[in-house]
Amino acid sequence: MQNALRDKSYFENRVTQDMARHLRPVERSIPETMAYACRILAMTDQEAGLAGQISVRSVVPDAYWTLRFGLGFDEATPEDFIEVDRDLNVLSGHGMANPATRFHLWVYQSRPDVHAIIHTHSPWASALAAARQPLVIAQMDMTPLHEDCAFLPDWPGVPIADQEGVIISKALGQKRAIILAHHGYLTAGHSCEEATYLSVYLERAARMQIRAQAFGPLTPVDDELAREAHDYLLKPSIVRATFDYWARQTQRAPGLPKL
Repeated sequence: MQNALRDKSYFENRVTQDMARHLRPVERSIPETMAYACRILAMTDQEAGLAGQISVRSVVPDAYWTLRFGLGFDEATPEDFIEVDRDLNVLSGHGMANPATRFHLWVYQSRPDVHAIIHTHSPWASALAAARQPLVIAQMDMTPLHEDCAFLPDWPGVPIADQEGVIISKALGQKRAIILAHHGYLTAGHSCEEATYLSVYLERAARMQIRAQAFGPLTPVDDELAREAHDYLLKPSIVRATFDYWARQTQRAPGLPKL
């Protein structure tokens, strides 16, 4: 007897239930999660000297956790994260914040849903930024950025003052990522895991776009299908499971000390 065709919603509901039952995310402290995020960025070749930044919103109003200035992503440990207030005064830990994280405050202020920010000058996203090209969603693995990646066409300068934060936060709007022309990119996640996930996929998408353009103009994915894939691939269970997988990878990666 031939099986009746089931609607896609049936399978999506079943998969969602199965993931809730079988995927068990690893519980980590904020500094531990941030340390793994940094290692993942290093593993995926997204270091940028000392220009790369990561922050996570603190429970203290107008404060956030960030990697102390002077360290690269590849050498971050949980002990290397500090908590700072809006004037970058240290509340917890030792060291100083990267002065360029000041613009993160403006994103947190305008977006209560954002709890983590990553900004760096990764090779492929920076190539799009140098060419002043917005992202084109032309393949399934790009869809977590569908209708979720803004574009700032003009560089406001080194973001160590308030005006740059105003410009970048306005350009980001309600999206979770932005390509900053002449600069790099930023991802703004509901969690540190989500911001990291978006960062990895944004860099991959930029690489794919640049390579595919060698064969001619890109054809964007159908909006409805891309929107469906966006929502599916950004399910928190998928994001967390992927982050945990990458975290395990960093423990085996050559050149990265184990946490």
